[in-house]
Amino acid sequence: MNKINTSELPAIQYTIWSADLYGHRFHVKLRIENPLPSGQILQMPAWIPGSYLIRDFSKQIETIEGFALSKPNEALVLERIDNDQWRLPKVTGPVEILTTVYAFDSSVRAAYLDTERAFINPSSLCLAVMGQESLPCAVVLIPPKDTCANSWTVQTGLQPAKVDDQGYGFYLAKNYDDLLDHPIAMGEFQIAHWQSNGVSHTMAIQGCIHEVDLERLATDLQAICTCTINLFEPKTKQAPFQNYLFLVNAVLSGYGGLEHRNSTALLCRRDQIPQIHSPLDEASYREFLGLCSHEYFHAWLVKRIQPKAFQPYQLDRRNYTRLLWLFEGFTSYYDDLQLFRSKRIDLKTYLQLVANNWNGILRGPGRLKQSLADSSFDAWTKYYQADENTPNAVVSYYGKGALLALGLDLKIRAFTNNQKSLDDLMRLIWKIHGVTLDGIAEDGLDDLMRTLLGARFNATWNQFKSRYIFGTEDIPIQKWIDSKFITVKQKKHSKLEQIKLQFGMRHSDSNGWLKVTHVLDGGAAQFAGLAAGDLLSSINGERITATRWDKVLSSLITGQIIHICFYRDDLEHECMTVLEDDQIPAQYILTPAE
Repeated sequence: MNKINTSELPAIQYTIWSADLYGHRFHVKLRIENPLPSGQILQMPAWIPGSYLIRDFSKQIETIEGFALSKPNEALVLERIDNDQWRLPKVTGPVEILTTVYAFDSSVRAAYLDTERAFINPSSLCLAVMGQESLPCAVVLIPPKDTCANSWTVQTGLQPAKVDDQGYGFYLAKNYDDLLDHPIAMGEFQIAHWQSNGVSHTMAIQGCIHEVDLERLATDLQAICTCTINLFEPKTKQAPFQNYLFLVNAVLSGYGGLEHRNSTALLCRRDQIPQIHSPLDEASYREFLGLCSHEYFHAWLVKRIQPKAFQPYQLDRRNYTRLLWLFEGFTSYYDDLQLFRSKRIDLKTYLQLVANNWNGILRGPGRLKQSLADSSFDAWTKYYQADENTPNAVVSYYGKGALLALGLDLKIRAFTNNQKSLDDLMRLIWKIHGVTLDGIAEDGLDDLMRTLLGARFNATWNQFKSRYIFGTEDIPIQKWIDSKFITVKQKKHSKLEQIKLQFGMRHSDSNGWLKVTHVLDGGAAQFAGLAAGDLLSSINGERITATRWDKVLSSLITGQIIHICFYRDDLEHECMTVLEDDQIPAQYILTPAE
C-alpha cells in the first residue's frame, strides 16, 4: 500500500485495530485536528438507525483517555457529562482520544471480534465529535497481528482512499452520518458477484462450512435486485448507488438484517444458504431470499425516503414517528412480492406467504388493542422490548403493515380499474421524497394520495386511515380481492390445529417440562388461569411434555371440562377449563383462481 499524505486527510480521523482477538476488544483512536476551544464534547450513539431500541453502546467502552499532540505524555482530564458524553478541557491544537471497546455482539447491530472474524458497526465504536458531525472523516483499518488473521480481507461499502490487496488502509466518509451507515466485515469470505442494470453487486458470506453455490445465489439475487431497481425507475432503470454489498454472517441459529445506503448486514442460519453437495431446504432458502429482498428495498424506502422525524437522526434519544407501518410494513409487502415478480417463486407459493402473514395477524389479540400508528410510535418500548404479554397488547407494524399495503394496493386498483396500483404510489414517493431526500411529514401521505388519485379518492383514503391505520379494525382482504384472479376460502383446520387455536398458549421445552411462554387473551389457557413461566405436568391425568403435547391435545373435545396440573414457583396447582368454538380466530387460504 502506498503511503498517504496525512496533510490531505480530513480533520477527523478514526483508526481501528484489534487490541485482543481472544478478549474481543478493539482499540479506536480518534484524532481531532480542531477541537472546539470551549471544550469539545464527544458522544457515543445510544442506538443505531433501523433498530428502534436504546442500546447504550457506551457501556462497552472499557477505557477512554485523551492527549493533546502538543503534550503527548500528559493525559487530558475528560469530564463525564452523562452515560454517553465526555467533555475535553480547553485545549489548542490537535487531540487524540483512545478507547478500548469490548465487542462480542453477534447481531447485525453492534460490533464483534474473535479469532474467526470481525464485524463493525461504527455506531458502536466511533465517538461523534459534537458540532463537527457534518465534516468529512477518515477511517484507517489496521490488520490484526495474530497469525490466525493473516488471510483475512476487508469487506465494506466505504469509499477506499488508499488500501492494500486485503482491503486494509484508508477509507473516507462524507460525514459522521455517512460513516455510521457503512458496516465493515473482516475475515474469510465466499463471494458472489453480479450486475443489475449495470450496477455492481457483491455478496460476501462468512460462516458456511461447505462450498457455497455462488452461481445460484448470483442468479437469484440478480433477478431480485433488477426487479427492485426497475420498480422505482421503470424508465431510467438506474439505481441510487454505484455499487451494493450484502454482508452475510451464517450461523447455527439466528436471523435478521439491518439496512444501509449501499449495503446491508444479514444474519442467517447456515442451512438457509445453498451449498454445493449439501441438502437445501427450499423454504428456508426462500426465507433468506426474502430477507435479502427486504433489506435491499430499504435502500430506497428508509435510507433515502425517510420520515421527516428522522432528519436528522438524534442518536442520543428515541426518535418517534407514527409511520413505521409505511417504512417497514410496505417493505415487508414488497419483499415477497419481488420474489414472485422476479420469478423466484410461483403465484401459489406467494399467496401461501401472504396467507401465512394474514393468519398470523388474526391470531394475535393485540391487533384489537393497538393501532398501526401507535405500534409505530411505541416501537421503542413495546415492539423492541417484547415480553410474555406482547401478543395480547401489540400488533406488528411489519406484519399488519404488509397486510395494509396489500389492502391499499387492492383499493387503488379497484378505484382506477387497474390503471394504477401501489407501485405508482411508491414511484411518486420516490420522486418527491427519495430523489430530493425531503422527508415525509407524519401526514404526508395525504397529499401524495391526492396527487396520485385526485380528490375523489379522499373519502376512501380517510376512511381507510381511520379504520386500519389509526383504528384497530381487521383489514378485510377477503372482501377486496378480485375473485377472478385469486380465490379466498376459510381455512379448514385439523382437529389438532383447532384445539391449539382454542387453547391459546405458546410454550417451550425446559429440561423435559413443557413451559408456558405466552397465554393469549380469550383462550382456554387463560380461562384456566395459566401464566407465563408455569410448568405443565398433566392434562386429564396424562403427563405432559413437549414431545407428548400433540398426542394429549388430540384427545380433547370441545365442550369437555379439562383438568390441568401445573407448577408455579415450585408449588403444585390444579385448574379447569373448557374449549369453546368461539376461541378459534378466522383463518384463510389464498389460491390462484382456476
